[in-house]
Amino acid sequence: MGYLEELNESQGVAVKNIYGPTMVIAGAGSGKTRVLTFRIAHMIEQGVDPFNIMALTFTNKAAREMTERIGEIVGDGEARNITMGTFHSVFSRILRMNADRLGYPSNFTIYDTQDSKSLLKDIVKGFNLDDKAYKANNVLGRISSAKNNLISPEAYEKNPDIQAEDKMAKRPEMARIYKAYANRCFNAGAMDFDDLLYKTNVLLRDFPDVLNYYQQKFKYILVDEYQDTNYAQYLIVKKLAAVYENICVVGDDAQSIYSFRGANIQNILNFKKDYPDFKLFKLEQNYRSTKNIVEAANGVIARNKDQIKKTVWTDNDEGSKIKVIRTLTDNEEGKVITNKIYDKVKAEGLSFNDFAILYRTNKQSRSFEESLRKHNIPYKIYGGLSFYQRKEIKDLLSYFRLTANHNDEEAFKRIINYPKRGIGKTTLENVIIAANQYGVTPWDVISNFTQYPVAINAGTKKKMADFATMIKSFSAQLNTLDAYSLAQEIAKSSGILKELTTDKDKGPEEVERYQNIEELLSGIKAFVSNQGEEDSKSLSEFMLDVALLTDADEDKDEVKNHVTMMTIHSSKGLEFPNVYLVGLEENLFPSQMSLNSRSDLEEERRLFYVAVTRAKENCTLSYATSRFQWGNLITAEPSRFIEEIDPKFLRHESPVRGGGRSLSKRMTTQERPHQGGLNRSFTSSSLKPINKVSSKSNVKGSDTLELKVGFMVEHNRFGKGKITALEGTGADRKATIFFPRHGAKKVLLRFADLKVTDI
Repeated sequence: MGYLEELNESQGVAVKNIYGPTMVIAGAGSGKTRVLTFRIAHMIEQGVDPFNIMALTFTNKAAREMTERIGEIVGDGEARNITMGTFHSVFSRILRMNADRLGYPSNFTIYDTQDSKSLLKDIVKGFNLDDKAYKANNVLGRISSAKNNLISPEAYEKNPDIQAEDKMAKRPEMARIYKAYANRCFNAGAMDFDDLLYKTNVLLRDFPDVLNYYQQKFKYILVDEYQDTNYAQYLIVKKLAAVYENICVVGDDAQSIYSFRGANIQNILNFKKDYPDFKLFKLEQNYRSTKNIVEAANGVIARNKDQIKKTVWTDNDEGSKIKVIRTLTDNEEGKVITNKIYDKVKAEGLSFNDFAILYRTNKQSRSFEESLRKHNIPYKIYGGLSFYQRKEIKDLLSYFRLTANHNDEEAFKRIINYPKRGIGKTTLENVIIAANQYGVTPWDVISNFTQYPVAINAGTKKKMADFATMIKSFSAQLNTLDAYSLAQEIAKSSGILKELTTDKDKGPEEVERYQNIEELLSGIKAFVSNQGEEDSKSLSEFMLDVALLTDADEDKDEVKNHVTMMTIHSSKGLEFPNVYLVGLEENLFPSQMSLNSRSDLEEERRLFYVAVTRAKENCTLSYATSRFQWGNLITAEPSRFIEEIDPKFLRHESPVRGGGRSLSKRMTTQERPHQGGLNRSFTSSSLKPINKVSSKSNVKGSDTLELKVGFMVEHNRFGKGKITALEGTGADRKATIFFPRHGAKKVLLRFADLKVTDI
């Protein structure tokens, strides 16, 4: 059990106590994931059947990394037998296995936020309601809150308090909308993200045999980030653990920052009430940050009343004091921080990816974007438009969805006339109206106009019938072709690829759309290649993976030479050598909306604690004394959180104004990062050199021409290896790579996504 020697005393005790209710309170940077991983490995080493273990995380990436690490200790075979994943991914699979109990098809579609909003807009319009009073975002938030609190449409309608709230908010028809939304989703064979938890609770509540089966199957339950669980998640876990009570929750109440998503900090604070005989372990040694950062953060969070007391400490160096920068305006704040980053990179030989700019709200990114762009510093914004939310990607994914589930109404509406096939908006509305009148789906209508007559001319009916025939031909191949082969077939036969390549006057945006489709197909190819022999390689399985991606599963961990920009909420779980926490002003951070209650203010303070503890070596706080809001220049005051830090941990700096050359002039042509096309959106993937391979660069497409025998490369699955042979040309070029742990592997270079580590 050499792995236990890697743990400190507190971690070791938490890992070895594998029976009974257990709570592990893990301070920032204290090795929480390591404890959770080693605890599972230790359970298996002690004879626990991995089939009896369920581990719930908040990102798929965390689940994959933990499974790989457990596999290194106990073997890949045992690790793969653990039920590990996010709440939504684990329970979506349980729902698919028992979908018939709830009247759903096993291949039900999972609606994302965009799908849900589109459906709600359709419902509001159908009810002739004011779309300003019933904004899709607000309506969806209300429905989401109801589901997270396990309130059904029927219970919602009958609850007088809820009805009074809706009348006060001037949305008296909310109950009718909620009921219509639930019915339309059900008829479409679709669940939204909240349904994956809501319906699981219904399944376990209404079918005791199902509950008993999973109680006996999951005798050991582990939950990561327990402070972020909502009521629905809490109740599922409590039900499943009721028989054996071998439940271990890991988290940090000081990092509970997601109440706006329904997270309830009381779940972790009240764990001792649910399990009076529980064991408590505290991980208090911080391995991430300097003493100054740790102690400064401790002093601030100590002001919160609702918390589990702990004293986080570190053996790391004392480090630099936390810097505080005051600027006159928000625009000047952007310029000053940009100069600080550039000067530090030049003086210390650092990479741009050693830096993160964190802010309270996305709108604050503007001044920093402008300044970074002017000075040719590459950056990437996280929390912007996800790859899978781009139009061309959603279009192709909708073809995939309708292929797997003909009743998927949102997918149907999106692609019935894309690429254009002469089916107008009015025609589509008539089909949907008819479907609602007959209580069926739009697919049923276009598949049988005889049974469901609609006032549409014969030519248009034929176009719709041809569309249905095409989709059916795709469906016939769902179980015979792997995901990549079928995806290629759909992309070609649907006309999407042709649509994106026939335009003679293609601009940068059109080229990027085509490249995005190419990237999606490459991702599907990689999915097929990485599936084990016994794993499904079908398009349906790939779609399940895509549907369950979370924000945190985007490529935040890719090491590229760019400054990272994101909201503090998005930064949770990440760390950076240098963190710039900007916009530290009253009414901005803490938010003005948080000043009405102590609980809200304490959550803002926890958010500040999370932000500061992202920093490993240097933390800089900045604020402006004036800021533009809604076109007006307002006077701003420094945040109370700055005042709450003991002055001995702070160093106030004054920005240098005037004098010296501008940053852009100080950078020579050779010093400036390669831009590779400034017209592309800076929120997309960071820019790459063209036809050039450099140390630690990702290698794709034409870049592979520069690869040579003897290069050391890194593969996302097999790790580091050495190229021993190259063959073929162009798109068919292959490399034989020897990986010390996996032996020689032959890979197709255009899909391999290699990273050169040494030349």
